[in-house]
Amino acid sequence: MKEIPMPYVRANQTGIVLFIVLAIVLQQPVLIVALWAIQVLGLWQGIRGNIIVQLAAPLLRNRIAGAPTESRELQRFNNTIAVLLLTLSIISFWLAPGSWLGYVLAAMVAVAAAIALCGFCVGCFLYYQVKRLRRR
Repeated sequence: MKEIPMPYVRANQTGIVLFIVLAIVLQQPVLIVALWAIQVLGLWQGIRGNIIVQLAAPLLRNRIAGAPTESRELQRFNNTIAVLLLTLSIISFWLAPGSWLGYVLAAMVAVAAAIALCGFCVGCFLYYQVKRLRRR
């Protein structure tokens, strides 16, 4: 699959926002660790390895046919940034338990996902900037 249907992308973005908001509200970094594991599986195995997407798939079945899509390469780039920031967040919690820095790093991922749900993809913007700089 070269393209990923947008309903799957949106489900993942919604899951990211929910996990991180719950982690912050409940002060439970373990939820950030769980989200990290979910996103790493998705990065490693593709969209089919993403548990959030797998749980949402039956609900989205009738929306997939004819839905707009996103490039798998672009989604992988975005997922890599999310995993990187979540990794830094987890390291921060490990080095300084109770530190606000871990929540700030995770919140950056949640804000980017929320903005993407509203129609502007920060990761996509960065992706095209990187591509443009490489061409020079």
